[in-house]
Amino acid sequence: MIGKLKGIVDSYGEDHVILDVQGVGYVVQCSSRTLQRLPKPGEPSALSIETHVREDAIRLYGFLSDTERDWFRLMQVVQGVGAKVALAILSTFEPGALATAIATGDKAAVSRAPGVGPKLAQRLCAELKDKAPAFGHVDPGVAQLASALQDKKLPQPVADAVSALANLG
Repeated sequence: MIGKLKGIVDSYGEDHVILDVQGVGYVVQCSSRTLQRLPKPGEPSALSIETHVREDAIRLYGFLSDTERDWFRLMQVVQGVGAKVALAILSTFEPGALATAIATGDKAAVSRAPGVGPKLAQRLCAELKDKAPAFGHVDPGVAQLASALQDKKLPQPVADAVSALANLG
């Protein structure tokens, strides 16, 4: 398994970067957020790598941080979330914002990611909300407050205000 690549950025595609590591060009799939933060071609870079081995292909997924890679892995545990959807979510959210949205059960925010509808957003929040504080800097008290508020079915404006405040930190 490949866990990290360090080399020279060769070129970019719409959803990938080619990283030249000692003369070998690796095609690494990345979120748009990661692609925007990589240096120009010809400059050095390092990526944390998640390797997926299938019958017909070996794919490399690259991330600027281990936290982003860990979220990529974690989200794929949820039914309906594959590598493509996980990258789309990470293109929309930084890991900290994603942790907050999931920990507070903000389904509306999570569903803003391409390929994530209301049902999948609900599933992500339900299945990962207990794990989110460990993957981000989410105050467990905020997560508990959000959970308690959701259980009481507060009026939508109040719930929206709490969600907005939680997302602000």
